[in-house]
Amino acid sequence: MARSKRTGIELTAYDDLFETDESRAEANLSKIREIPISEIDEFPDHPFKVLMNEDMEQLVESVSRSGVMTPATVRQKEDGRYELISGHRRKKACELAGLETLKCEVKELTHDEAIIIMVESNLQRSVILPSEKAFAYKMRLEAMKRQGQRSDITSSPVATKLQSGRSDTELGELVGESKDQIRRFIRLTELVPEILQMVDERQIAFRPAVEISYLSEEQQYTLLEAMGYNDATPSLAQAIKMKKFMQEGKLTDEVIQSIMQEDKPNQKEKPAFKDERITKLIPKSIPRGQETDFVVKALEFYNRHLQRQRGQER
Repeated sequence: MARSKRTGIELTAYDDLFETDESRAEANLSKIREIPISEIDEFPDHPFKVLMNEDMEQLVESVSRSGVMTPATVRQKEDGRYELISGHRRKKACELAGLETLKCEVKELTHDEAIIIMVESNLQRSVILPSEKAFAYKMRLEAMKRQGQRSDITSSPVATKLQSGRSDTELGELVGESKDQIRRFIRLTELVPEILQMVDERQIAFRPAVEISYLSEEQQYTLLEAMGYNDATPSLAQAIKMKKFMQEGKLTDEVIQSIMQEDKPNQKEKPAFKDERITKLIPKSIPRGQETDFVVKALEFYNRHLQRQRGQER
């Protein structure tokens, strides 16, 4: 009886092991399915933009021709709908191609685990805007800190248990940035949208933008007006000066305007004209600062030419 029981256990253990190896692929395949796009929700506060550019046009063509080759990643929510973790561009391409479903891999993830995977998958892109890094790093760092405060997720393959004091260091090691650079990027989330967009468009340099982020929202909008009035953006020295005045409680509207009117070291003289239709007609031999004189003389010459033509027609 004991031998029979012992044999049964051995056979069962062997069968279980065999079935686990055999069924693993099937189990994984069963999690990849075509899900109606109408049942897939965007990831909350998704920091990465889906741009309508040439790459998207090519992706739409590829999806129309061959479908989605790499499944998107989703997790099922309590209400039965799905939350998109990675594959936002693929989902948009399917919509533009007129498809009704998206090939997805369904994963069982907590919200914090989903944040980590969402950020990791998008940081692999070749071009990432500063604002995208800023909000992505902030979301991931907060998720990592929450995981470090919990003890029930240490067995999860995507969980990273951390001491909150070392979270930025750990994140920096994971994404290839120093902890100070991680903090600088996260500071950008404190910028008003208009200034943050200027950072994305490279109108304002990264380090001055970090210093500007310490200003209040009202002070940032005052600075935005001063930048427009002076047709200039703050240098790092000017941004640091404004931050210092702010910390001392002395950063008034007048001080911001005064700082923005300062001459910058090695500052090049601004071009007289921005319109390319004008600038391309000005010879490169014309010295900087004399463009206006050249255009005035050219207009005077042309005006005299028109007057002579009218005299000949009489």
